[in-house]
Amino acid sequence: MIRYGLIGKPLSHSFSQRYFTEKFRREGLADHRYDLFGIDRAEDLRTLIAATPGIRGLNVTIPYKQTVMPLLDAIDPLAAAVGAVNTIKIEGDRLTGFNTDVEGFRQTLLRLLNKKKPRALVLGSGGASRAVAFALREQGIKFRVVSRSRDRGDMTYALLEPIVVDVCTLIINTTPLGMHPDVASMPPLPYEAIGGKHVLIDLVYNPVETRFLQEGRKRGAVIANGLDMLHAQAEASWRIWNGA
Repeated sequence: MIRYGLIGKPLSHSFSQRYFTEKFRREGLADHRYDLFGIDRAEDLRTLIAATPGIRGLNVTIPYKQTVMPLLDAIDPLAAAVGAVNTIKIEGDRLTGFNTDVEGFRQTLLRLLNKKKPRALVLGSGGASRAVAFALREQGIKFRVVSRSRDRGDMTYALLEPIVVDVCTLIINTTPLGMHPDVASMPPLPYEAIGGKHVLIDLVYNPVETRFLQEGRKRGAVIANGLDMLHAQAEASWRIWNGA
C-alpha cells in the first residue's frame, strides 16, 4: 500500500482526504490511500513516519507549517524563501519540505485581479500568511500584515481604521476565523468601509461562504474562498511526490 496523508491539528475540516481519495478512485490507484494524522506536536513527525509503512508524502496544515521545518533534511528554495512548508516528500529516511500554497494562491490571485495591483491587507501572520505575502511581493502588490500582536504583523486589528480598509481594496483572510465548526466568527474589521471596489479572498473553504465573505458580498465586493487554491496546491503536491 502506497500512503500519503495530512498532519495538523485539528483536522476535522480537512479537504485533502476527500480530494485524494476521489483522485485515487478516478485514476484507478487502488493501492493508494490518504489518511489524516492528528499529531499533538510537530516533533512527533518522525515517529509517525516510522509507524506508517509505505508512506511517500505528507501535507502540512495548521499549526505546523513553520515548526516542522527544523525537523526536515532539506527544504526547497521556494519554501525556504516563504518560511513555511505545507508538503513533505518522503524518500526512505530523507524528508524534503516544499511549499505549494504559493502556487495555489497565485492562481486565485491572477484570476481575480486581471493584472491590477491594488493595495492589500493580509489578515493573520502564520504559515499561510507567509505564502500569501510571497505571492503578493512576486506580483508587485503592496500590502500590510494585520495580526493580534504588533510583534507578528505591521499593525493590529485595533489600529485598523476604516480609511485603511477603504484604501486597501484587496483583503485576504489567512486565519482560521470562520472555519467550521466556528462559523459565527470573523476577522474584526470595520466592514462598513468595504464596498464594490473591494476583492475579498478567504483561504477558508468550509463553509463555502464564511461570515467574512458574506459581509463582503452584502456590500458589493468580489469574493472568493480557498477551494480553487486547494485544488491547485493539492495537484502541485501530487507532482512533487511523484517527481513530475
